[in-house]
Order: sequence, then structure tokens, then C-alpha cells
Amino acid sequence: MNRSLLLFALLFYFGKASIAQERTDKSLREILTKAGNDNLNQVLRNPDQYRVQIIYTEINRDKHNKPSFKNHYFHYDPKLYFNPASTVKLPLAFMALEKLNTIQQKGIDKHTPVVFDSSNVGQKPLHTDASAAGGLPSIAHFIRRALLISENDPYNRLYQFVGQQEINRSLRRRGYGGSRIVRQFAGYTTEQNRHTNAFRFLNADGSTRYSQPSLYNPDPIDFSEEIKLGNAHFDSRDSLVNGPFDFTGHNKLPLEDLQQLLQSVMFPASVPKKQRFNLTPDDYDFLYRYLSQYPSETPYPKYDTTEFYDSYVKFFFRDSTHRMPEQVRVFNKVGWSYGFLTDVSYVVDFENQVEYMLTATVYVNSDGVLNDGKYEYDTVGYPFLYNVGQIIYKHELGRERKHKPDLSAFKIKYEKRDPQDTRPVLTEVDN
Repeated sequence: MNRSLLLFALLFYFGKASIAQERTDKSLREILTKAGNDNLNQVLRNPDQYRVQIIYTEINRDKHNKPSFKNHYFHYDPKLYFNPASTVKLPLAFMALEKLNTIQQKGIDKHTPVVFDSSNVGQKPLHTDASAAGGLPSIAHFIRRALLISENDPYNRLYQFVGQQEINRSLRRRGYGGSRIVRQFAGYTTEQNRHTNAFRFLNADGSTRYSQPSLYNPDPIDFSEEIKLGNAHFDSRDSLVNGPFDFTGHNKLPLEDLQQLLQSVMFPASVPKKQRFNLTPDDYDFLYRYLSQYPSETPYPKYDTTEFYDSYVKFFFRDSTHRMPEQVRVFNKVGWSYGFLTDVSYVVDFENQVEYMLTATVYVNSDGVLNDGKYEYDTVGYPFLYNVGQIIYKHELGRERKHKPDLSAFKIKYEKRDPQDTRPVLTEVDN
């Protein structure tokens, strides 16, 4: 083969390899485009501009109610970076409960008060939590706050509790080699994020029952892949920089990993044993409740339900009414940051005996400037995810099933607010 032909063959091979990363299934494309509107079709026609990725997971049951799963993809590419934002709180909740089960200290569980000390430069202590029933922090309350409306400091505390080293070793053990969680939402440097705060679990009298010193992650982190987006950005000093924003050292969670993480907890028997978390039946019940419960149902924290309405973190059902269908529950986690909107959901309609999973991300930043707070969340992003969600929901309502699912495992006895509770509501949080 002469040099020209060899060069052409190599270009063809590597070009084909790069194109092959992106996956779109004809069936999902047809479902979306046939039912789509102008907002949705605008995004679907420009998937590279909007960095859109969608995974629709069809669930079918056999006569014994055993589920099987089939993923359908639109523009899915594990190499196409999106900022996972608050979706990283999902695996952190799982890992924190798992760590509690490995501590195995008598009298310590997710409800035991835990306090954090300041162990290194820049760290902040935490000894009280006014939003909790007893006024003290706990792993359970961090998870509530991280899932119900996606508060940030609870995520930081779960990160400190598990530790950067164990977080990323856990991801690798479970086969999520393309994922990493290396940053808290606290403005820390890469080096500062390697350190964790010391923490102490407390007895009823305030004495220490169990403690862990500050930890440091010595494991190398692979930042060899450069990830830069945009035309310009504002830096930490609010100065405009005429160059792309650098995501190279940020958290990373490919969409299929995110989908599989949620599936591993909603349906642990459906994934390989190495992907399952070491959780108790009570842990699963706890997670199912707070993945699907509404702020209006939750007494602690007592959120303002005008600001934090029922569909606030249910992007596939978030419309102008702010209400959720009575017969539907969504077990999910969302994230929004830097112009990215993401949702990973397991949806159940108990009345119509419908279930499915839907995971999607979209990037809405038409001016190409990051960190300026100017993103098209309201005009493009939220409407797009709502439209995708409603199209798939209606498709599922009409899809024939050989066996109707028994969904009783996901019927939760939700909390109720006391109408006589006169405590002030929380109107402002960091999320």
C-alpha cells in the first residue's frame, strides 16, 4: 500500500472510530421527533450545539414480576463531557449509607448526630443544624437535604464523611472507570479537595461515641484528558477571561454511569453484584422515600413550598403549574450548573401500572460565556426536558405489556406536615 492510500486508510479508521462513539437509536429518534414541538425539535436538530444526550430505559416484567431493561439512546457519547453538577449527590448518598454499615459501631446509624471539625486551611466546622428535628446534623438529614431540593453543603459533608479516596475507589470497583468525583461545592483547590474534615458521632450527652481524623487522598487522579468549553468565562475574581472554561479537574459522570447508579439502587438484583451497594432494607426504604418525596410533604427541613414546589426537582414533569400528577411518583436526582441541566429518573404511574427510566442532559449557553449566570434554562432547557419527559411518559402509557408490573415495592408511606407547625419556612438555601 502506498503512502497516500495508507494515510487515507488511517484517517478513515480513526474518523470512523470517533464517529462510532455517538449512539442514536432509530426508535427513540422517531418517538421524539414524531411527537415533538418547536422547542424540542430545535434541540434535536442541533445535538452537538446543545450537547444533548438521552437514555430511555424500557422496563418489562415477566410472569414472576422480574424486570428486564432495554436502553434506547439519542446522541449518547461517553466521551462527550457534561458537567454533572448536583447529580453527584446521588452516589454520595449511597456511599455514605454503605460506609455507615461498614463502621458497625453499636449505637451508630444514619440518624446518630455527627459533627465536623475544621482540620485544614479553608475548611469549615459544623456542629448544629437548625433545619433538623433535634437541631443536630446527621447523615440521614444530609441525604434528605441533598435529595429533596439539592442543597450543596450536605453534599460537601457526605463527601467529607466518605472521603475522596474511597469515593473514587468505590466508583472504580463498581466498573465506573470513566467517572470521578473529586470536588466539593465549596470553592476549594484541587489539593484542598484531597483533604477531608475530621468528624465525630455523638452520644446523647454530647460525648464522642466514634471519631475519624482528617484524611488525605494520596491516590493519583487522571486529569490527562483536557476538557475546555465555551468562548469566554468569568474567573473566581469575576473578571472576564477571553478563553474557554477549564473543566479538566471537575467532576465527571457519563450519562450511562448515572443511569446505572440509580438502577443499582432501585433494582439491585438487576445489576452485577460488584455494582450493588451494601445497604440494609431500611436504607433502601429511606432512599426511596427521599428520592420521591415532595418538599410539601416534608416537616424537616420545612421548605417554603411556593419557592420549592412539588415538581421543583422533577424536570421531566416540571411545567408552569408546578404540580405533579397524583398517580405518578418520580425517584430521581437532578443537577444544574454552567448551563447544563441533567435528570436521572425512575418513573412510576401506579394507576396505569407504568414504569420506566429516563436520563437526559442538555447544555443551554448560546453566548458561549461560562460563569456569567446567563443561561437559557427557562426558555430552552427546562421546556426541552419537560417535553422529552412528557413524550416518553405518553409513549409508555400507550405501550403494550405482556405482563403488568406489580409496583407495590415502590409505594411509600410519605411524611406529612403538621398544619399547626408555626416554625418559619426556609426560603433561601445554597443549591
